[in-house]
Amino acid sequence: MSGAQSANRPGVMLALRFALRELRGGVKGFYVFIACIALGVAAIAGVASVSRALTEGIAGEGRTILGGDIAFSVVHRELDSDERAFLDAEGAVSSIATMRAMARAPETDDQALVEVKAIDDAYPLFGALELTSGGDVHALTGKNATGYDAVVDEALLVRLDLGIGDTIDIGRITLTVRDTIANEADKLAGGVDFGPRLMVSLDALRASGLLQPGSLVRWHYRLKLNRANETASLDATDMVSDTRLEGVIAEAREKFPTAGWRIRSRANAAPGLQRSIRRFTQFLTLVGLTALVVGGVGVANAVRAFLDTKRPVIATFKCLGAPGSFVFIVYLAQITMLAGAGILIGLVLGAILPFAAGIALEQVLPVQVINGIYPAELGLGLIYGLLTALAFALWPLGRAHDVPPSALFRDQPGEGKAWPRKRYIAATAATVLALAILAVALAYDRYIALIYVGASSTAFVLLVLVGRGIMAAARKIPHVHATEWRLAIANIHRPGALTPSVVLSLGLGLTLLVALTLIDGNLRQQLGTTIAQKAPSFFFVDIQNTEKPAFDALLAREAPEAIRQGAPMLRGRLVKLKGVSTEDIEAPPSAAWVLRGDRGITYAETVPENSRLVAGEWWGKDYSGEPLVSFEAELAGELGLAIGDTVTVNVLGREITARIANTRIVEWESLAINFVMVFSPNTFAGAPHSHLATVTWEEPVTTAREIDLLKAVTAAFPTVTGVRVKDAIDQVNALVAQLAWAIRAASSITLISSIMVLAGALAAGHKSRIHDAIILKTLGATRARLIAAYAIEYAALGLVTALFGVIAGSIAAWFVVARLMDASFTIQPAAAVAAAVIALVLSVSLGLIGTWRVLGEKPATVLRNL
Repeated sequence: MSGAQSANRPGVMLALRFALRELRGGVKGFYVFIACIALGVAAIAGVASVSRALTEGIAGEGRTILGGDIAFSVVHRELDSDERAFLDAEGAVSSIATMRAMARAPETDDQALVEVKAIDDAYPLFGALELTSGGDVHALTGKNATGYDAVVDEALLVRLDLGIGDTIDIGRITLTVRDTIANEADKLAGGVDFGPRLMVSLDALRASGLLQPGSLVRWHYRLKLNRANETASLDATDMVSDTRLEGVIAEAREKFPTAGWRIRSRANAAPGLQRSIRRFTQFLTLVGLTALVVGGVGVANAVRAFLDTKRPVIATFKCLGAPGSFVFIVYLAQITMLAGAGILIGLVLGAILPFAAGIALEQVLPVQVINGIYPAELGLGLIYGLLTALAFALWPLGRAHDVPPSALFRDQPGEGKAWPRKRYIAATAATVLALAILAVALAYDRYIALIYVGASSTAFVLLVLVGRGIMAAARKIPHVHATEWRLAIANIHRPGALTPSVVLSLGLGLTLLVALTLIDGNLRQQLGTTIAQKAPSFFFVDIQNTEKPAFDALLAREAPEAIRQGAPMLRGRLVKLKGVSTEDIEAPPSAAWVLRGDRGITYAETVPENSRLVAGEWWGKDYSGEPLVSFEAELAGELGLAIGDTVTVNVLGREITARIANTRIVEWESLAINFVMVFSPNTFAGAPHSHLATVTWEEPVTTAREIDLLKAVTAAFPTVTGVRVKDAIDQVNALVAQLAWAIRAASSITLISSIMVLAGALAAGHKSRIHDAIILKTLGATRARLIAAYAIEYAALGLVTALFGVIAGSIAAWFVVARLMDASFTIQPAAAVAAAVIALVLSVSLGLIGTWRVLGEKPATVLRNL
């Protein structure tokens, strides 16, 4: 008998036919649903596609960006004869030296920090250096009767008020400016610049006196591989195979294990930029996911409102013998098709975004965006969109399973059971879990992604509880005599109230807005006030041992009231931790920077200022045992280092292994002389090195006073480079400001989703509001009184939501600033006020716009259909 009954049950195909038939009536009520899904999918798919387009562009132009197939970089020294011979045997080599120096205008004594780049005759191996006049760089950087020629960035001429043909002093030589640089193809590989480019020949740099023992100069050797040993024919670009690249790199490491060089190939020509792109992509993807989650509230609202209108249809299905599973399949199919429409719109927008980004970024990034359709990235947006739609639709669809047949004969204000059946709860939980796993698994920094998932889940649950708490509190408020207030309070807690939807939609968007505003504000405060007040006025680098006594005497004479500090300075590269090569260590992103490139290191007899020992003991005076090192405590913990472990650094081509004697906390925010590693003095006995010095005025001084000191130092010691910290902070502030605008623009997607969801929730409650308003008007209520009641309701919800947004956003911002960035955090009331104003304006304005339409309905039409 049971078999006959199951055979007569309506199947999936019949359910799909009913679903398609009902959709013929249009998608009224689902516009917000589709828009929310489309917006979130467009954000995720678009960001992923732009990131792919940028990384493809970098990879495609890898040789031009890097300046060779492979680049070998060392600090302080040139390659020895054996190392250079190895490179020469593999192909054409171009050697370049880069360092920072002070450029001076002889006529005015004005000066500026410049990025010096000294080139040889083979430069560039790939790409081209374009000059404004179209001339040849080698012809314009040779020797002349009074010194040498140079080409510079236009910014340097503006800063020093000079023109073509004028002279600039650098070190102990005079340069004549012959042209300005229009495009430097390999500039991207050099990282962040703190000054305009000044390009000279290697002969000019050697004559300048800037190349002293221990000077902070980086030597780059670009290699264009020859075709030897290539078994396959080269492609149209004359590019040797990746196998050949990897073979040369492996051989270089095997033959010269202690060279200490940093090796990059065309495949990772600009690793810093690629890391920044991945980090920014992760952030924007999480923002897009937040927009989808906020939009998910709109999905749930739309599905719930839609099913409310379909209660008679569902009851009819039940009366005709259809099981609840049939009802579920019918409406799940409809929701999936509607979600598909939103996803399709989002994918189209996401596919277009790289083309728009290519135009927008053309003048910003010195790399071509490779426009195209990227199926994997679009597929990611599709999966996120579908999972989000299901995560928020399954619950209300599951409740529709149990709509009773009696709903056809009587009007029930509720939806029956508050909780759906266990299978639908399990399906919802599985979908949410899949969404969280996907967000974490595909993240660049999984720790940050885990925090995001945890914080988002907590915020969502708390907002649900806040919404219910508001309704519960409204029920318990004593009887109020004022009619407007009584109506507003009743509207907040009545069955089918807008309270949960308003709190959820606005709360998530405002939380993100407050968090980002506070993070931005605290970073600006740190840079603009706290750090600027604590930071030294100047850093002076490349002070030679023979010059140090005279240099200290000059500072004492020119700035007697200032605090003067100094330390020996070397550059070294961490190559092993506890005997394990750093190339084989997967460090967490927050500590990985220590293992990349070279680091500043020093030695000291006593604990440096701005440091505090937390474990171990400092070595004694005149210590002469095995090399010891003091390591920064937090980084040591993240790298798994403890007292007694060994670290190996490569300095000047020598590998030196030292044992960790202690760990210490460093006040990085002071911008004083701080180092991750401080060694015992005997470690570098006899090694050539320079010194670093800082000058700090405790009382504010004028810019003219600072410039006078800089001029005096540069005139007496032309090979010493002075860095004015305020200029560096201003440059970082400008970068932070640009990032802040980009982040705000991206995060506005979430706020737009919140507004759409709020508007959709208000529209969903339009029918019940019409009934209420008409009946109240029939009983004598005036339009002004009803507007006042609705305004009080929306204002109360907006204020409570703003309060939650401020608290939750502040906690999130505190965690990011204090824990992740390890900086001080302060609450900024302006952000709280702005959030409250935004919440009030949105909730009251959108609410009253909808209410005005409600109050304009004709009573007769509505009463006739009651």
